[in-house]
Amino acid sequence: MNRILLAASALVAVPAFAQTSPPQPPQAATASPSSPPVATTIALPSVVPPVAPRRHKPSPAELRVRAANAKATREPATPDFIHAVQVYPYGEGVLYRLFAAPERVSDIALQPGEAIVSVAAGDTARWTIGDTTSGAGENRRVHILVKPFAAGLSTNLVITTDRRAYHLQLDSTPATAMAALSWTYPQDEMIAIRRQQASAEAARPVASGLAVERLDFGYIVTGDRPVWRPLRAFNDGRQTFVEFPASIAVGEAPPLFVIGDQGDAQLVNYRMAGRFYVIDRLFDAAELRLGGKKQVVVRISRAGTSPNRQRRAS
Repeated sequence: MNRILLAASALVAVPAFAQTSPPQPPQAATASPSSPPVATTIALPSVVPPVAPRRHKPSPAELRVRAANAKATREPATPDFIHAVQVYPYGEGVLYRLFAAPERVSDIALQPGEAIVSVAAGDTARWTIGDTTSGAGENRRVHILVKPFAAGLSTNLVITTDRRAYHLQLDSTPATAMAALSWTYPQDEMIAIRRQQASAEAARPVASGLAVERLDFGYIVTGDRPVWRPLRAFNDGRQTFVEFPASIAVGEAPPLFVIGDQGDAQLVNYRMAGRFYVIDRLFDAAELRLGGKKQVVVRISRAGTSPNRQRRAS
């Protein structure tokens, strides 16, 4: 009986770890079929449609400016080409068109002897603009070189020199470029012609057949002192000549009155030869009168003439 109780006691005294089962391998986690996956929603910003730019309605003043610019623009013309150079006639306030192209340099040639003061362009970021010269001395010539970076560009160019101002409209095309342009100067040519005529007129004799030994310079000039006051007077025994300064050619010429024996003034016929009055008669006293209420009077009289003959007519 005691042995059975001891055996039972020994069985009860076995440590607890002797009664535990060996560790089981970890089981794979399985998803619970009861809760489906939830999709995440991302809020996107609302798309605003682009606003079309408002069209600018030009004012009447803007329209007048556009019309004036269009009227003043000079386009290239076939008769004005000399080989590949477009030669424009220069005019004050004219806009000259120049067509350029990428990878092409266009030459703007100024008048020989003309010096640049400044060059300004509206678009200097997309246009290359430089200058160079050719020739030397009086034949030295300035060239403005322009080249666009792309086609479809448009800007303006202003060149000022010691003689004039040039206004150009620059437009770039894909492949068409003007090789060069220059100008003729009609006003300068007219001035040169007038100077030649004036020189020829000054070199021409006042009258033919004048004998120096017969010339009488015994005249005196008195009275007011306008810019056209005569320098001297003389006669050859048949005609009387009154010499004026060169300024007589650009101002109003005064009429000539011959003073009679009684002091009366008579308008006489005369002609101009260069800066001389030629009167086909002799006189002792005469007056040049110009003006209205404040009349300018210059008297021409022979030396030794009596005061009564020199007196101005009332």
